[in-house]
Amino acid sequence: MNKVAVKQKQSTVDKQKVLEKLTGARIALLLKQPFFGNMATRMQLQEADWCPTAATDGKHFYYNPEFIDQLSPKETEFLIGHEVLHIVFDHFLRQDMREKQPWNVSADYAVNIVLQDENVGEMPQGDNKGLIDSKYRGWNAERIYEDVMGDPQKQNQQTMDVHIDWENGKATVRDKDGKEIQVELEMDRDEMKKIKDDVRAGVLQSAQVAGNSKTPKAIRSLIQELTEPVIDWRELLRQQVQSVIKNDYSFTRINRKTQHSGIVLPGLLNDETIDIAIAIDTSGSIEEEKLKDFMSEVKGIMEEYQDYKMKVWCFDTSVHNPQDFEANDGNDIMDYEPAGFGGTDFMVNWQYMKEENYEPKKLIVFTDGETWNEWGDESYCDTCWIIHSFYTENKPKPPFGAYSYYDKKI
Repeated sequence: MNKVAVKQKQSTVDKQKVLEKLTGARIALLLKQPFFGNMATRMQLQEADWCPTAATDGKHFYYNPEFIDQLSPKETEFLIGHEVLHIVFDHFLRQDMREKQPWNVSADYAVNIVLQDENVGEMPQGDNKGLIDSKYRGWNAERIYEDVMGDPQKQNQQTMDVHIDWENGKATVRDKDGKEIQVELEMDRDEMKKIKDDVRAGVLQSAQVAGNSKTPKAIRSLIQELTEPVIDWRELLRQQVQSVIKNDYSFTRINRKTQHSGIVLPGLLNDETIDIAIAIDTSGSIEEEKLKDFMSEVKGIMEEYQDYKMKVWCFDTSVHNPQDFEANDGNDIMDYEPAGFGGTDFMVNWQYMKEENYEPKKLIVFTDGETWNEWGDESYCDTCWIIHSFYTENKPKPPFGAYSYYDKKI
């Protein structure tokens, strides 16, 4: 951490007793909640004058002695578990284009309901009390954010801790006059990647030590995702598109490697005409940034091949604006006008194809995977799902077809 700090009044707190309280809380967690206890002991305790409450960068547990001094032992356990879940769920890397404070509020709602359900300590009260709402049970931070953005009273609530912006390597805190200041962390992208890798390794090791019965359900789902190999989404997309190219043999393209022997064999004739369908999710949960990502990837497919035929449409609870694109028709996918932005019903894609008597060689669906009913008709056509939900703790998993999770950083 750099030298920028928030000026504090002279402390009368016994810092050694504060350190003993934190150490005791970690020991208590090791005994009662071994997953949280093991994860907590991987973070270095670091007193921080710049921090009014507590914070973590995944490597350190930053704390203000005066804040910790006000907490009971059980509230201290809850606070430690709170920081653990933030790093386990990657909340500091999942904000994307969302507004900062509503996102921080949403992340706190997401972790606090898990801590409450797992009986981890007691949620702090007072000025820095935790945020809790039982309706968010089982929701990830992204889904909570959509709900929070519809409730102005929730958007700017004070969170229990300081949330560090990993992307920019900064923490936003308030000085004694209430003015926001930026505190920079001495952490580059290589260091952030190492911390993230260490956290993932720590999750697996801590769960192994804790055992299945002592590992929270939300963490067990995350572990399943970490241990199940999923192909890189760009590689999957390339493979799926490439799979519809017909390779055949023709004497119009002679195999020159066999000519010297007097034997004439047909050469490989590569038909590079791509003929696929692309369905773009435009339901209300798709933010503008995700939609831009989807459109850019469709454009990327078109630019990669000299010849293609693609039927593109968007959908929410209906199919909208189906349009055919061919290599030389002069149409630009970036001029395509998405429509919809209502609920989500994947089945409308299959209903549309059947009504049009259209059976594509391959259907590629760009989506966030948030549907309220069936995913589609598995038997109708080959399907590939590109799911823009890489940073959620409960990633949707299609019941059929090839799939991968979109990661902008790949």
